[in-house]
Parts: sequence; C-alpha cells; structure tokens
Amino acid sequence: MTKPRVVIVGAGFAGYHAAKTLHRLAGKRAEIVLLNTTDYFLYLPLLPEVAAGVVEPTRIAVPLAGTLDGVRVVIGEANRVDLQNRWVGYRSQEGDLGQLAYDRLVLSVGSVNKLLPIPGVTEYAHGFRGLPEALYLHDHVVRQLELAELTDDPAEQRARTTFVVVGAGYTGTEVAAHGQLFTDRLMAQRPHLKVRPRWMLLDIAPRVLPELDQRMSVTADRVLRRRGVDVRMGTSVSEATPDGVMLTDGEYVPTCSLVWCVGVRPDPFVAEVGLRTERGRLVVDEFLNVPGHPEVFACGDAAAVPDLTRPGQICAMTAQHAQRQGKLAAHNIAASYGQGTRKPYKHHDLGWVVDLGGKDAAANPLKVSLAGLPAKAVTRGYHLLAMPGNRARVAADWALDATLPRPAVQLGLVPANAVPLESESPEVVARGR
Repeated sequence: MTKPRVVIVGAGFAGYHAAKTLHRLAGKRAEIVLLNTTDYFLYLPLLPEVAAGVVEPTRIAVPLAGTLDGVRVVIGEANRVDLQNRWVGYRSQEGDLGQLAYDRLVLSVGSVNKLLPIPGVTEYAHGFRGLPEALYLHDHVVRQLELAELTDDPAEQRARTTFVVVGAGYTGTEVAAHGQLFTDRLMAQRPHLKVRPRWMLLDIAPRVLPELDQRMSVTADRVLRRRGVDVRMGTSVSEATPDGVMLTDGEYVPTCSLVWCVGVRPDPFVAEVGLRTERGRLVVDEFLNVPGHPEVFACGDAAAVPDLTRPGQICAMTAQHAQRQGKLAAHNIAASYGQGTRKPYKHHDLGWVVDLGGKDAAANPLKVSLAGLPAKAVTRGYHLLAMPGNRARVAADWALDATLPRPAVQLGLVPANAVPLESESPEVVARGR
C-alpha cells in the first residue's frame, strides 16, 4: 500500500515545526516532503545580531538535513498549486521545473517586506527579512564608516555616518539598538573618524514597539535615547533620494543608508493559489483547514487563522503563532488519518523578548516586566530554547563578543542590487540584476 504523501511548502517557523512534529507523529507511515527555497531554517529573531557582527550568519541558518530526519527536503521555489489534481509545481535552483503530488498539503510560505507607495523607497531602501539583507547591511555599515574616514568633506562625512531605520516595531528597534553599539565600536577602531555615527529610528506610531506592552516600550525608548539614537515617533519618510530622505515633518536628512523595517506582508505566492484570502492571507478555519479543501492546511504568516482568544480577529503574524500553528497542523493532519482527534488553534501569548544589545533587553515573560540584565538573561535563554539547532555555537558567539574585540570587515559577498526591497524571496540573493 502506497504511503500518503504530505507536502509542506515553506520551512519557516510554521513549516519547519510542522515537518518535525509530523515525522514524530507519523513515523514511517507517511512520506513527508518539505519544499523550500533554501536548505536551512532561518532563525529570524537573531538577524539584527548578524548585521551587527555579534553572531556569525551560519549560526542562525539551521540546516534542514540532519535536523529533520525522515523528511525529504526539496530545494526550489513553489510557483503553482493545482488544487484539482493535487500537485505543487516548483522551480529548482538550476531553473528546472518539477511537480510534487500530494495527499495533504500545508501552505506555510511566510512573508516578505511590506511596501508602501512612497517615492524612491523601492529604489533606495533595503529590507531586513533574510540573511542576504543582514549580510549586506553589515558590509554597508562598515563601508560607510571607512569612506567617511577617508573624506575631508564634513557634509559627506555626516551623510555617510547617518543611518535611518524606518519602523519602530520589533525588528526596527533591535536593528537601531544594535546598530548604534556596532558603529560606536567601529568608530573606536578608527581614530581619524571624528564624527560619531548617528542612528535615527522613525515611525508614525506614537511610541516605540507600539504592538507590545507599554512598559517594554518605555524600556526600549529609554535605552535607545541613552545610547544616542535619534528616536522620532509620529514621523516617517515621505520621499527617498540617492542622497537622503525627506521626512514627513519637512526635514531633509542627508544619508546613504535607509533600512526598511515597517513590517511584513504575506508572500505574493499566496494570492496565486486561487483560494479565498483575507488581508492577503489564506482563509482557514480554527483547525487550520482551508474551507472546501479538507486536504489543504495553511499556517503561519500565510494564513488568516481565527484568534479564538480575541473573537472576530485573526492571529498576528509572529513567530510565536507560526511555530505553534505548524505543530497543530501536523497534529490535525495525523488526525485526518485517524490518529488522534483534531484540535482548534488557541494560544495566549506567553510574553515577548526584545534584545537591545550590550547588557540591555526588555522582556515580559508570563506578563512579568523585566529590564536590564534579568531581561537579557530571559531573552537569551528564550532564543536558545527556541532555536532548533546551533545552540552551543550561538552561545559561544555571545561569549566571544562579551570578551573580545569585535572584528568588522567587508566581505563583499552581497552587492546592493542583489537585495532589492521589492523581492518575493528576500531569503535568497537576487540573480541576473
């Protein structure tokens, strides 16, 4: 008897944990196929530390082979779903087209950079959703300080040492916090650079971390301002140019660096599947099933999962939700074959952690507000527990960063044109541009 095949599209927090859990539940009774654009699971929360040189990039790229035993991994980009004949089409790394037939399908393709109709942004800003973007930002920051040290023009020096981050949510706040520490360290290694690098954090929201607890917001704001980050709430970019940005308050800021962290939107592939969507996400029921297609499940940022803790709303696009939804999708797929009973998705968040670099962090585990070293310990402990691999290597990088000078060189592996803001795959380097 042929074993049923479960195809999982996307190896983010939802897809990775769906595959891992399903293999544990199904064992050898099902064939599990994971289709993903890269051969690794990316632990996104530590991207700011990669950009700042705290953690090596390979540490947060957890290989699929070896950590997902019993799961067949196919490297390629999904480009079609035939719901009637039950197969997924994809393009391999070499450009060849392939198909994967399925008995059950899990769509967990994740999200990409959110775009806004602001002149010049897509041309001159860079996002922060993938490893290539983090590597590019690291090189870019080092390069700007090296060029600033060489010039005798005060205006050019100021522009090259000004870094504008748009979006004071989770990612943007961490990028600015780590960025200011990073450039301060670089300046200490460059005695001829007399201008202290300046980081700006902009958002139209009234406060930093607007989606999180007020006390975490206050902690983050205090740390950023103490460090010298120019925090401007109620302000954003109205236009980007090759030489700077125009702010919504009318000020023009000369800069060579615009980091776009305004949020995420569902992967455009979701809209091409041909199923009903809500806010760009696939409509599913509380069991993560697509209505009218009992063989199709969706979870993570790709799915509009009803939030049973907040009737009438859908779950936020967070790693915490995605990971738990992926595990539940696996349980409900097993239940569809008679192993256990299916369960609805219901999750109360357990709190948040925000790493602000150095000895600073903000956290509220189980609604207990923490700051400083206690928050730092909780934050790093949470990340180590949440990572499915490379824990010892990450901990070693943290220890080395705390005791040794941080090296900073340009590797030049990711040019600017390889990480366009408007990309359907920020996790891979754009080719042919």
